[in-house]
Amino acid sequence: MNIPKYVINIINKLTKAGYEAYLVGGCVRDLLLDKNPKDWDIATNAKPDEILKVFPDGKYENTFGTVLLSIKDEEKNVVEITTYRSDQGYSDRRHPDKIVFEDKLEKDLSRRDFTVNAMAMDIKNNYKIIDLFYGEKDIKKKIIRAVGEPVDRFKEDALRMMRAIRFVCQLNFELEPKTERGITKMAGSIKFISKERIKDELIKILKSDNPYDGIKLLHKTKLLQYIIPELLEGDGVRQNHHHIYTVLTHNLLSLKYCPNKDWRVRFASLLHDVGKPRARKIIDGRVTFYNHDFIGAKMAYKIMRRLKFSNTDVEKVVILIKNHMFYYNVGEVTETPVRRIIAKVGSDNLKSLIDLRIADRLGSGTPKGKPYKLRHLEYIMKKVQNDPVSVKMLNINGGDLIKILKIKPSPKIGAILDVLLSDVIKDPKLNKKDYLEKRSVELNKMELKELRKKAKEIISDKRSIDDQKMKKEFFVK
Repeated sequence: MNIPKYVINIINKLTKAGYEAYLVGGCVRDLLLDKNPKDWDIATNAKPDEILKVFPDGKYENTFGTVLLSIKDEEKNVVEITTYRSDQGYSDRRHPDKIVFEDKLEKDLSRRDFTVNAMAMDIKNNYKIIDLFYGEKDIKKKIIRAVGEPVDRFKEDALRMMRAIRFVCQLNFELEPKTERGITKMAGSIKFISKERIKDELIKILKSDNPYDGIKLLHKTKLLQYIIPELLEGDGVRQNHHHIYTVLTHNLLSLKYCPNKDWRVRFASLLHDVGKPRARKIIDGRVTFYNHDFIGAKMAYKIMRRLKFSNTDVEKVVILIKNHMFYYNVGEVTETPVRRIIAKVGSDNLKSLIDLRIADRLGSGTPKGKPYKLRHLEYIMKKVQNDPVSVKMLNINGGDLIKILKIKPSPKIGAILDVLLSDVIKDPKLNKKDYLEKRSVELNKMELKELRKKAKEIISDKRSIDDQKMKKEFFVK
């Protein structure tokens, strides 16, 4: 087993002091799945004060019997050591009203959420697995099943319903039918959970390898209507002749086919047409959705504010949705409107915007996600934002020349800069301030007309070469 030495040392110290100590929960599940655990949790019959006697550097600042032990020089530098416990009463549907410390491991395992998380490992006894609820069997069957009666588990902690779906997405498992029915029955109790916790689980679902399956399960189990009810407005809403799916199905499929792994771009794909039901009108017998991008951006803003997303995340998703209807046709749209797109969304969001358009196309049933005109737009975007050959790349500017040469602003300054740029194109090592200053003094004494002409030829040739490279990069002519 790939268990760090510091974890084994902690268990050895506890057992040497006369206590039981086991690996428990998610780390055991991950080890059985041949994954590297992100966190290491240890359960023991030692009480918190007894744990602190063994580990004086530990911190105990909660009522759950968990001592936090920092490990120096380790990236994952905190290990949780928790006293066996049982929980009594969950009046707020999230936290136990009373914690009872127990002497038996069995009591501790029986309070846990899902069978795959309710196992312990005895590393002192040949890595024996203590599995009272058949979690190992469920791992082999690839299912998420609640420990005991699902409704009871979800009454204790309503967030477990989203956690179940999140594990399905992260592990590529399926939801056991009785557990699924329990979620559907108890879906309304998700309103007892803080918006921050719901947001955290939603992000984990969107970050997983199966975000589409996760949102579909949230919908199927009735949770989605309490989390993002605005999405359901698109259920059954038919679109115009360009779309073969209803608005809701199209939004879900756009998420499914989003090529970007950034959860914010995936979320934008899911919400990009959320405004269509409210924008829907019939004009001259045709269904229209004018301004649905702006309406959807406002709705996305309210959704994300309600769920307590950060300002940065809200801004990115809203910008993408607001601008996802950008128009571009090769030979029809000039570089100027492309610059306007860049100014609206920011250069950092360009790839995200293209990926959202690809998701939109594939989610509409279009077989080709990135047609020629979209590749051409990428080429133009790179061309206008980078401007790879420019006097701006010089380590000297017009203001510097005015001071050095003691001349007034004039076309001559531009001519000198062009010649300096041609020098640097031929030999990039010359782009040093001392050389450029000396060279500018020389050029100021010369007739610049011919030099400037030659410089422009060199600059033009370089731009042409760079342009061809960019065209090859995006497979455009």
